[in-house]
Amino acid sequence: MRRRDFIKFAGGAAAAAWPLAARAQQPNRMRLIGVQMGPPESDQVAQSSFATFRGALAKLGWTEGSNLRIELRWGGGNPALFARNAAELIALSPDLLVADSTASLEALQQTRTIPIVFVGVTDPIGQGFVANLVHPGGNITGFSSFDSQMATKWLEMLTQITPPAARVVVLFDPATAPYAGLMLREIERAASSLAVVTRAAPCHDDAEVEAMMAELSHQERGGLLVLASVFTVTHRKAIIAFAARYRLPAVYSFPFFAADGGLMSYGVDLPDLHSRSAAYVDRILKGDRPGDLPVQNPTKFDLVINLKTAKALDITIAPSLLVTADEVIE
Repeated sequence: MRRRDFIKFAGGAAAAAWPLAARAQQPNRMRLIGVQMGPPESDQVAQSSFATFRGALAKLGWTEGSNLRIELRWGGGNPALFARNAAELIALSPDLLVADSTASLEALQQTRTIPIVFVGVTDPIGQGFVANLVHPGGNITGFSSFDSQMATKWLEMLTQITPPAARVVVLFDPATAPYAGLMLREIERAASSLAVVTRAAPCHDDAEVEAMMAELSHQERGGLLVLASVFTVTHRKAIIAFAARYRLPAVYSFPFFAADGGLMSYGVDLPDLHSRSAAYVDRILKGDRPGDLPVQNPTKFDLVINLKTAKALDITIAPSLLVTADEVIE
């Protein structure tokens, strides 16, 4: 089913009584939720995010083995695996599904009856997942990971270094970032006021990423902006290594990129989003309809600068940027 087709049914689905509503009247029944995480199981940040989610549920009274069972699947950035995991989870008829990332939600949203809470999805309206942010309708709601002001911040950061970037290539993977068009529009809008030229660079694998960076390294005052997606998260070590090899200043979309050796990062705190999502899971398990719970935009952003990487690249970070950083790695 096409992602937008389900919206046609949202009105009828919202009016119908959710199967969960009847189940909510059985407080002692063991609840089952299915969770699909986007990265591979070996990803420590994703493990931390899931642990934070599980801990937040426990604080709300949902204890595994007592009144809750969680079926967890890892997508590993593999579209075929996302689809297979989604089919397995839906077949279990869980009380609720949790989708980490757009790729997870795209695979899970084939069901229009099981409530879904998403985490870390960009432009849920544009992608056809919900009809409205305030009143999503249907069976899907959750927490987005992008705010338009982030685009301006990313480009500003690349101009607050010496030498400043003037030609910025935006790296993304079309398969796991179908929302890139929205982000590129915001980036282009911000670039016009910062005297920066931007260019989109869709890449599908490490070889294409390296070829793009090798070409960019020959341009004067080139810079790199890496958009958030399951692909860039899963392949972040290779992306960071290529940026170091070709001596390119780069800004990334999640704080852990800088912690892993990237120059700078600015974006949402994924564990924080997962923690907040537990409250929606709690409310839905207690009988609330997902279509009545507004989609929430990110509220917590972290700016991290890696001075070790700056030194290796012979780049100077402006003091005005350093003083605003949430964390400086020295």
